Amino acid sequence: MTKLSVIVPVYNTQKYLAKCLDSLINQTLKEIEIICVDDGSIDSSLTVLKEYSNKDKRIKVIEQTHQKQGAARNNGISHSEGEYIGFVDSDDWVDLGFFEKLYETAKKYNSDIAIAANVRIGNGITKKRLNFSEEKLVSDIQERFDICNLAKNPCPTNKIYKAELLKNHNITWPEGCYCEDRLFVTKAVYYAKSVVCVPDVYYYYFRNPDSTVNSSDRKHLKELITDKNNARKSVINFLREQNAPVADKGFHAIKSEYKMFGINFLSVKITLRSKKYYLFGILPIFSVKDKGGAE
Repeated sequence: MTKLSVIVPVYNTQKYLAKCLDSLINQTLKEIEIICVDDGSIDSSLTVLKEYSNKDKRIKVIEQTHQKQGAARNNGISHSEGEYIGFVDSDDWVDLGFFEKLYETAKKYNSDIAIAANVRIGNGITKKRLNFSEEKLVSDIQERFDICNLAKNPCPTNKIYKAELLKNHNITWPEGCYCEDRLFVTKAVYYAKSVVCVPDVYYYYFRNPDSTVNSSDRKHLKELITDKNNARKSVINFLREQNAPVADKGFHAIKSEYKMFGINFLSVKITLRSKKYYLFGILPIFSVKDKGGAE
């Protein structure tokens, strides 16, 4: 039985790919499959993937035209056979015992999601996030959201998800956009019956200076900002539709902006239960209760 499917979307990361794959093929949990989806790379990433797949038959290589990470991850899910599913970005890596500890703890509690800390590395800075000190199971919805720091840091890769959870609730990744992780993780944590945190094991998130999210291209930055706000709105819409009993704090998005002579003189921002008006986008004027749509 395949205990875990690890899905790795790959796009032009040849410089970092070997470190990522080495951390996966040497996992202490052996009953895994490593599904690498090449998203139309134009560097030598696909060559690296094929070299590794020839050495380790647990590696499956899938090729697709460039459609961004969401589509690549969905493609990986459709080919997965594991009891649980995890995601690793191709310029990141994990502790060698990462997936065994998460899987065994998830099985111990029959939990839909197991979560570990992640370590952010880049620009000479190393910073831990969600650094758990003890093994803990939570089932209350607010506790699930809090333990995952969902409103502020909806990281998808420091977790494993029961495959049944994703498939039974048709939880897939938004495609063709950036910031696709927010809605996916929100849905998974919302529908999960429980989340268990696992201490003393880490996912290493590398701030790749060559990644798309770190590009300084003006057109790209505009697209990234738009996609990020759209992702926030989609989360608010989902939680409103479910009438989710979670705290308002942290969930916000810009609903509309009004400009004159190129200057933003009025912004309307929404949370789960309110609509707030800001002069010049920063000076609060007033707020009202609001449960309408975010669009």
